[in-house]
Parts: sequence; structure tokens; C-alpha cells
Amino acid sequence: MNYSLQLLMTLPELVLGVGAIVLMLVAAWGGQQSTKLVSWVSIAVLAGAGIALAGPSSSGGEAFGGLYRADMFSAFAKVLIFLAAAVAILVAPKFFERTSGDDLRPEYPVLILLSAAGMGMMVSAGDLLSLYVGLELQSLAAYVLASFMRRDARSAEAGLKYFVLGALASGILLYGISLVYGFSGTTLFDGIADAYATGGHSWGLLFGLVFVFAGLAFKMSAVPFHMWTPDVYEGAPTPVTAFFASAPKVAAVGLAVRVAIEAMGPAIHDWRQIVIFAALASILFGAVAAIGQTNIKRLLAYSSINNVGFALIGLAAGGPDGVASVMYYMAVYIVMTLGSFLVVLQMRGEDGEQIETIASLSGMSRTRPGLALALAIFMFSLAGVPPLLGFFAKLQVFVAAVHSGLFAFAVVGAAASTIGAYYYLKIVKTMYFDEPAPAFAGKTDLIEGGLITVAALVISPVGWLLLGTLELWTTHAAQALF
Repeated sequence: MNYSLQLLMTLPELVLGVGAIVLMLVAAWGGQQSTKLVSWVSIAVLAGAGIALAGPSSSGGEAFGGLYRADMFSAFAKVLIFLAAAVAILVAPKFFERTSGDDLRPEYPVLILLSAAGMGMMVSAGDLLSLYVGLELQSLAAYVLASFMRRDARSAEAGLKYFVLGALASGILLYGISLVYGFSGTTLFDGIADAYATGGHSWGLLFGLVFVFAGLAFKMSAVPFHMWTPDVYEGAPTPVTAFFASAPKVAAVGLAVRVAIEAMGPAIHDWRQIVIFAALASILFGAVAAIGQTNIKRLLAYSSINNVGFALIGLAAGGPDGVASVMYYMAVYIVMTLGSFLVVLQMRGEDGEQIETIASLSGMSRTRPGLALALAIFMFSLAGVPPLLGFFAKLQVFVAAVHSGLFAFAVVGAAASTIGAYYYLKIVKTMYFDEPAPAFAGKTDLIEGGLITVAALVISPVGWLLLGTLELWTTHAAQALF
């Protein structure tokens, strides 16, 4: 294949990588004064990477001997990743100015760009080595982002916990990769699929499958590898938490789907058992553990664990319908989650410090009615209440499971979703029926207010206008893997 064409397939990652390196030099020479310029140029770089998806990057096929896949599946995931990354950059300056008293440093958007480049490689990986390189690039940037507020003990603790547990998960994943390579003789997904198809019930390949999925479960924060999520989400700066709960989650789920379908598709009966256990455990644990939380960021962390469980229902279903339902769910989930965290950014006291207690939301419908309405929409949607888009996302994964013959699994998942509805409705009850707490200080920033409004409109019945288009895109994305 023409080398220039292969480079064009990787153009989004090239744009992000070159942009990050150039902006790193600008930050080094320009210092603190260059932050605003670096931030806005970073958003332009993300937009450029998104535009680059319109060419061979979404339809070119394999590049570099199968190491990289340029198809509609990766392109769809990258659109979601780049949007979440742009939002994380847009909302950061005001947060740091209010919370820490320090202006945002220019390294922040550069780290976001490097993380986005790693996530782009994750969802386009066609080989275990490119998979690992992309995953580690994303993770190394994320460790620094979690501890970005150097003077804040909670942020430093979050970064340290994330780093230590992330290193453990990387070791588990590498061990699984070594087993798969040792017993299949290749790291390419196509060759691994052939080994699973012809190797019968090889214990080496089976153990490799288990360890690979365990490592990927950590990145998705699926039970039982979820332990880092509440502490990291609570301690990290809120814009970083919003980023963690959205873009890396899409990348990890997309990577897991590609590995399951393309590399280990013939072993579906083996990995389906793992996915079913992780899905049900995540749904149940995420719902039950969130009930007693008093911190809104910790509650949303358990909510993210719960939602990963629902996405895994679609993966367990397998087939084009199952994969399409996973991407459909992640597209809706990312809007609901970003909207929720954007509302959390508005929770601050007179001194500008972030307020994170659920009790502080009491009576917000009377002190900040617009903000309360937006958060209520996001909570109802996360709970799966019709006619909001969260309901249709859950319906998609349940229908895919039923079509795959997993009727009992779908019923249990649907029944378990009612547990999670409790703590979402509890927040709505606190805002609308409790006595008002002291009102949050200040007015909603124009950028943040606009993003909240857009997210709420997309999730509301107005978003029905997008359902047909979204279903078409996710169907095309899923078919690219088969």
C-alpha cells in the first residue's frame, strides 16, 4: 500500500501529536502568559483532527501491516473522544481561577491532546503492541492530569492511587498479551483470531483471554477492577474528572469491543461469560454503592461504573446489533455525563471553592431553577426514564441481548437498573422538595451555560430528531468490525 496513503489514515493522531509537541514548545517559551493561546489552539487542533476523519482515516482499512485500522468504528469513537476533550479544555480556565486562585497552566491542554492521541490509537489498534502503546500514552497523561493541582492533597492522592493501580493493571494486561502471543505466535488481531479458531480449547489462549479482559476492565472501571474510580474522581480537579468519565471511558469500551470481536471473536463463548459477570456486577455494585454517598463526584463515579455495566450488556450480545448498541449507549452516556459534571462545576461557595456535597443541592429549584432543571434532565436520563435519550440507550442494549438469546441476562439487567434509579431520583427530590440550602455563588459562565443547555436539549425529547442519524452512524460503525 502507498506509504503516503497510510500516513493519511493516521492523520488524526498525527495532527494531535504534532499539535501537542508544537504547543509544548510554545508553553515552554511563553510561560503562564501563553495559557489562553495554547488552550484555544488546542481546541482548533482537536477540530482539525475531527475534520481529518472525513478522509481515508474513516475508510482506508488497514495500515502499516495491520497495526492500525482506519474504519467507521474508530472514526465514530474518535468523534466522541475529541468532543469530550474539547469540553474538558473549555471549562478548565474558570475552574482553576475560582478554586485554586491560580490561572490554568498551559501544560493542561497539551496533556489532553496527548491523551486524545493515545485514545485514538486505542480504538484504531489492529495489533496488541499498538493497543498497548496507545493505552499507555493515554494513561501516562491521565496520571499527571489527576494530580494537576499540586497544592491540593486530594489531587495528589488521586494521581498517586491512579498511577499505582494503573501500573498494576498494565502488568496484568501485559501478562495476558504475552500469553496470547506465546500461544498464537502473533500479535496481529487477525492472526490471533485464527489461533482461537483453530487452537481449540488451549489453556494458554484461555488464560491470555482472561488476563487481557481483566486489564481492559480496569480501564473501563468495570467491577471487580473498579476500586480506583471513586477516589480518583473525587480527588481530581472537576474538569479532569469530567474528562475521565467520558473520553477514556469511550476509548476503553471501544478497545474492548475491537479486541473481543476482531481478535477473540471465535472464542465468544469464553469471553461472553466474563463480560456477563462484569456487566451484572458493575450494574449491581455501582447502583448499591452509590446509595449511601454524600459527595456528588463520588456518586457520579459509581454511576459511571453502573453505566459501563449496561454498555457491556451490548458487548455480551455480540454481533453487529450488539456492537451498534454499545456505541449508541456510549454516545448518549457521554452527553449525560458531561452535562452532569458541568452542573457540578457551578457548585461553588462565596470564596470560589468547589462544593461537592449532595446536601448543598437542597432547594436549588428555587435558587437556580435553570440549573436544577438541567441536572434533573440528566439524572432522569441516567436513570433511564422515558422519554429522555437515556431510556432509548438502555433499550438498545436490552434489545440486542434479547436478539442474541440472552433473555434472562436482559431481564436481570433491566430489573437491576431500577436500583440505580433510586439515587438519581434522590438528587431530584433534594433539589425540588427539600428546604433551600445557601445559594451557590456567582452566575453561570457563558461557555459553561451554553454547553449545559446544549447537553440538556440533546438528552431531552428535542434529541429525538437525532435518533435516526445516531442509529444510522452506529450501525455503519458496527458493520466495520464484521
